Amino acid sequence: MTVTTSGIGRASRVMALGTIASRASGFLRTAVIAAAIGSHLLGDAYNVANTTPNIIYDLLLGGVLTSVVVPLLAQAANSHLDGGQAYAQRLVTLVLVVLGGASALAVIAAPLIVHVYARGFTTEQTRLATTFTRFFLPQIVFYGLGATIGAILNIRNRFAAPMWAPVLNNVVVIGTGLLFITMTHHRAGESAELSTGAELVLAIGTTAGIVAQTVALLPSLRAAGFRWRLRFDFRHSGLGQAGRLAGWMLGYVAAGQVGYLVVVNLATSAGASGGQGVGYSPYAYAYTLFQLPHAVVAVSVITALLPRMSRHAVAGRLDDVRADLSTGTRLAAAALVPASVAMFVFGKPVATVVFGHGATGVAGAQVVGAVLAAFAIGLVPYSAYQLQLRAFYALRDTRTPALIGLVLNAVLISIDVVLYAALPPRNRVVGLALGFGVAYAVALVVSARVLGGRIGGVDGRRTVQTVVRLLVASTVAVGPAWMTTLAVRTGLGAGPAAGLLGLASAGVVGGLVFVAAATRMRVPEVATLAATVRARLPR
Repeated sequence: MTVTTSGIGRASRVMALGTIASRASGFLRTAVIAAAIGSHLLGDAYNVANTTPNIIYDLLLGGVLTSVVVPLLAQAANSHLDGGQAYAQRLVTLVLVVLGGASALAVIAAPLIVHVYARGFTTEQTRLATTFTRFFLPQIVFYGLGATIGAILNIRNRFAAPMWAPVLNNVVVIGTGLLFITMTHHRAGESAELSTGAELVLAIGTTAGIVAQTVALLPSLRAAGFRWRLRFDFRHSGLGQAGRLAGWMLGYVAAGQVGYLVVVNLATSAGASGGQGVGYSPYAYAYTLFQLPHAVVAVSVITALLPRMSRHAVAGRLDDVRADLSTGTRLAAAALVPASVAMFVFGKPVATVVFGHGATGVAGAQVVGAVLAAFAIGLVPYSAYQLQLRAFYALRDTRTPALIGLVLNAVLISIDVVLYAALPPRNRVVGLALGFGVAYAVALVVSARVLGGRIGGVDGRRTVQTVVRLLVASTVAVGPAWMTTLAVRTGLGAGPAAGLLGLASAGVVGGLVFVAAATRMRVPEVATLAATVRARLPR
């Protein structure tokens, strides 16, 4: 089977559109929440609490559901007489049982969880974070159920619903943030003290968004032919293989959470010593912006590639696995390289336009922008590493990613601790973001070497040549884009509207120059992306 860039482009188009909608609305959601709660006392309490469901979910089943489930569902669909229906029903049942029990226990242990992840909090921050955490932890069940349903839909070649469902979550949380602003009149970011009503609005509204996102998947699941049925006949069901693969995956996730634990504690400690606007919230807000191009491009490519790589691996077609990986990496790089350069150069202006309002303010937004610029350095290594992980998962190998994950997190912790000690308090969170990128670059090199030995190479020379050409084209585009922002600012002043218009104009001008330069250097992946965009526009 021959794999082409246009084939993957067509397969991922509907997912990219859904992801653009979900990420754009998520972008607005983050801006609204930042305006509501700020980037210091209340912001850190909310953001740390809001990560706890993800942490526990990943430790229990999250890494498993994103790595081994799609390949195993593909195998069951090919080998079981019912097309894998009973296997999927048992999987849904197992997820509900495990995560339901875990979320109940986690709610009880909420004070301990907050203490472990945020030792630098004040007494009021700790109380508020604990309250939020107790309301947020039931999200674990819905994260797991949503991921399982998404895997079932993907293996049946239904990609749209999982990509569009987060839009509903974002709409609910945006409404929550606006209601909170109305109740507190922007004063909430000044302290961690809230009325009971304001606390409940934030706590219930945030969790309601995750519930709505999961429920939105049910119509598509039914249309795909899946029928709900709780099945507890786990013995001789084939789920034992998932358990064996999951053991190593849990090790990988655990290593990642150790690294994350260090980062969160360093960031909250930086907030305690660095003053207003320097803490975990700038890191979280910048990471959200950093994830936007990765999610729109790389996640769409990953979602399209994993089922087909899994089918190739089951059939022993390693050449096709290698071709899929190479094509996906280069296609993703065509968008991620210019996005990385743009974030590095325009990090502060972007963050000011998005976050320089309400409780966060311009000063807090400038910190977010500096962190975003540091994150930008790691965008391409991070996304390429995620693609290579999916190749390992398609080969039903979770042991190797787990061992590479140990290297990744050892490098991350070492660099972050050194930079935290060496940098002044106000720049420590920037150092944490820089360490993130360096760690993923090291992990990518190690992963490429090991994976190349398994599948006969990763087409590294061709990929590096493509990335270098894209980097040159992006650098050429920076000058005209920057001059455009200066021209708009000169004509309209320095207000929010001028800033937004300046960035939008710079994006158009820089994008056109980039496409022209990349086309001149004969980078075919850019032409594929441009053709995909043109196909979506009116004639």
